[in-house]
Amino acid sequence: MQAKKRYFILLSAGSCLALLFYFGGVQFRASRSHSRREEHSGRNGLHQPGPDHFWPRFPDALRPFFPWDQLENEDSSVPISPRQKRDANSSIYKGKKCRMESCFDFTLCKKNGFKVYVYPQQKGEKIAESYQNILAAIEGSRFYTSDPSQACLFVLSLDTLDRDQLSPQYVHNLRSKVQSLHLWNNGRNHLIFNLYSGTWPDYTEDVGFDIGQAMLAKASISTENFRPNFDVSIPLFSKDHPRTGGERGFLKFNTIPPLRKYMLVFKGKRYLTGIGSDTRNALYHVHNGEDVVLLTTCRHGKDWQKHKDSRCDRDNTEYEKYDYREMLHNATFCLVPRGRRLGSFRFLEALQAACVPVMLSNGWELPFSEVINWNQAAVIGDERLLLQIPSTIRSIHQDKILALRQQTQFLWEAYFSSVEKIVLTTLEIIQDRIFKHISRNSLIWNKHPGGLFVLPQYSSYLGDFPYYYANLGLKPPSKFTAVIHAVTPLVSQSQPVLKLLVAAAKSQYCAQIIVLWNCDKPLPAKHRWPATAVPVIVIEGESKVMSSRFLPYDNIITDAVLSLDEDTVLSTTEVDFAFTVWQSFPERIVGYPARSHFWDNSKERWGYTSKWTNDYSMVLTGAAIYHKYYHYLYSHYLPASLKNMVDQLANCEDILMNFLVSAVTKLPPIKVTQKKQYKETMMGQTSRASRWADPDHFAQRQSCMNTFASWFGYMPLIHSQMRLDPVLFKDQVSILRKKYRDIERL
Repeated sequence: MQAKKRYFILLSAGSCLALLFYFGGVQFRASRSHSRREEHSGRNGLHQPGPDHFWPRFPDALRPFFPWDQLENEDSSVPISPRQKRDANSSIYKGKKCRMESCFDFTLCKKNGFKVYVYPQQKGEKIAESYQNILAAIEGSRFYTSDPSQACLFVLSLDTLDRDQLSPQYVHNLRSKVQSLHLWNNGRNHLIFNLYSGTWPDYTEDVGFDIGQAMLAKASISTENFRPNFDVSIPLFSKDHPRTGGERGFLKFNTIPPLRKYMLVFKGKRYLTGIGSDTRNALYHVHNGEDVVLLTTCRHGKDWQKHKDSRCDRDNTEYEKYDYREMLHNATFCLVPRGRRLGSFRFLEALQAACVPVMLSNGWELPFSEVINWNQAAVIGDERLLLQIPSTIRSIHQDKILALRQQTQFLWEAYFSSVEKIVLTTLEIIQDRIFKHISRNSLIWNKHPGGLFVLPQYSSYLGDFPYYYANLGLKPPSKFTAVIHAVTPLVSQSQPVLKLLVAAAKSQYCAQIIVLWNCDKPLPAKHRWPATAVPVIVIEGESKVMSSRFLPYDNIITDAVLSLDEDTVLSTTEVDFAFTVWQSFPERIVGYPARSHFWDNSKERWGYTSKWTNDYSMVLTGAAIYHKYYHYLYSHYLPASLKNMVDQLANCEDILMNFLVSAVTKLPPIKVTQKKQYKETMMGQTSRASRWADPDHFAQRQSCMNTFASWFGYMPLIHSQMRLDPVLFKDQVSILRKKYRDIERL
C-alpha cells in the first residue's frame, strides 16, 4: 500500500514538471516571436501590439531617472504621440520643473544685491508702447544697473508681450534672436514679460520660443502651467494703462451702507464658438434685468453673422441700452468671466471701481497670488456653478462687503494702478525669494501701505515701522531725537540755534539732540555748546548737501525725529504738545509751518503758496516730527535724480519729504497750534531772511513741485483743513485748568 502511494506521488510530480516545461516553452516562443514582430514593425515605422502575456509584467524595481527638463511618461517604453512631442519641445512645458533652487544662480545677487539689467535695444527692432513702459519702469527704478556684470536679473529688450501670431505686434524669428544673445545662458536669471500667448483657435500658453530656465511674468497663466515660487502671475492690462501714477480708486469715502443700485453686473463679448464660449454663453440664465444685469454681444469679429444664434439680436439690443461706466460705478459686485484666455480686462476695471470682482475663470492663477490674499478682496466662483452665484453674493453680510470693497481700493492703488507698480511688484516678489531672511510677510503685502513702501532691508521687525503699532498692540514711542540742521557759523552765544537747542533739551520727551553741522566753517569747540540734561551729538556732514539732513544716521536711537532748522523759534511747551499729537498719528508728519499747493489753470502746472489760509497740504520739516523710517525711505526709495536736484538747488528737500510721506500714507500731514509771531520771527532771522525774500527761491519751489509730481506720476499731496489745538485752547476759562497754558501767551 505504501509503495503504491509513493509511485502515485512520483507520477504526479513528473506530470506537473512536464506541464510546466511545456507551457514555459510556449511562453518563451511567444515572447521571441513577439520580439521579432516588434523589430520588424520598428524597421517599417509601425507598432503592433502583441498577444496578451500569460504572466503579468511587473515594473522595474528602480524607475529610470528623468532630467528636470524632459517630459516624464508613465512608461518609458510607451511611444510619445506627436502632440506630446510638440508639448515637450514647447517653451511652456520644457522648464516645468524649474524652481528657484534649480534654475536660478543666487551667487550673482550676493555681491551687488538685487540689480536688474535691461538689454540694449537692437537696431530695427520695434517695441510696442506697453513694453516700452515696462522697460522704462525698470530703468527708472532703484534696481536698475547698466552694467551686466553687476546684474542679478536680466530682462530682454526684445518685445515678448504679444505672442499671438495673428497680432500686428508679434515679433518674428524671436527664437533665433534670443539664442544669439551672449548673456542668455539658456535663460538662467532672466525674466520674460508676456501678456498674450497662443492664437486662434485653442489659445495655448506657448510663447513661441524656448524660454529655457527663464522666469515668466505672465498674464492669464493657468495653475497647471504656473511654476510656484518661480513664475509671477501678472494682470492683463491694456495699452492705455498709465506708465506711472494712475488714477485713484473710485471709493472716495466709506460709503454706508455698502450696497449699490446693482448687485451684479457684466458687459462684454460673447463667443459663439471656440474656447471660452461656454461660460459667457450661459450668462443669460442669471440675468434678470433688475439688480443682476449681465449683458453680452456677439457683434464682434468679421464673421459674427455667419455664426450668430437665435439670441444674438435680442442680446445686442439689450446690450446697447446700458452704459458700461454707469453700471460699473453703481454695482456692488462685478462678474469677471474668462474670455478667450483666462485673464480679462474686467479684472482691473472692477478693482478700480471698488466693485468686488466675482471670478469665473477656473484654473486661473490670480495676479500676484504668491503674496496677495484674494479672499480679502474678491469672490472666487466656479464656472460649473454659475447659477449659484446670485444667491451666494446675496448671502454676504454688509460688513464683509464693505471690507471687500475697501481692500479692492488698497490693492488697486498699491499694486495695479500703473505699469510701474505692476513691474515693481514683480521685482519685489523675486527679490523676496532671493533674500528670504528679510522677505516681507503676508501682513505687509495685504495691509496699508503695502509691500512697495515697506522695505525689509530697514528691519525685519514690524514694530520698527510706524504702520503696525495697532496690529502688534504696541504703544507709540515715548521719546524723540531732535535733529537740528546747522548751516551758519556759530559766532555768538545769543544765536537762535543755541536757544532752540536749550528749548528742545528741556522737553520731558527728548532723549538726545543731534546737531548736523553742514556749515563750511570748522566745528565749534565743545565748550561753545550749552550744557543740557540730555546728550548733544554734533555730526559734521561729509557732503554738506541738503539731502544729508534726511540720511538714516545710526546715532538716531529713537523712532521719533524732531526735525528743526537752525533759525526755528519754538518753546518747550510747543515741542511737548507737538510730540503728544504725533504719538496719535505716528505715520504722518506733525508740525507747525504749513504750506499748500494748487493747480494753476492759466499755466497748466502746479503752484506753491505760503499764504496763511485755513487750507494746507504740507508741513515743512523746519519744525516737524515724523518717524525715522522716512529717513531710510528718502535715502533708498527716491531716485538719485530728485535728490541731486535738491542738492544742486539747496532747496525743496522739505517739499520732497512731504511728497514721499503723503504718497505712502495717502493722508495729509497734521498742523498743530500756530502762534502769531511765528511767521514774523522766521522772516526776521538773518540766516535765512535772504532765502525767504529771494524771488528765485520761490520760483525754484514752484519748479520742484512739478518735477516731483512728474516723477510720482500724480500729485500725492492732499489738502486738509484740520488743525489740532490743546484742550481748552483760547477758551474763556481759568488758565490753571489748561495743560499747555504757555502756548496762548506766545
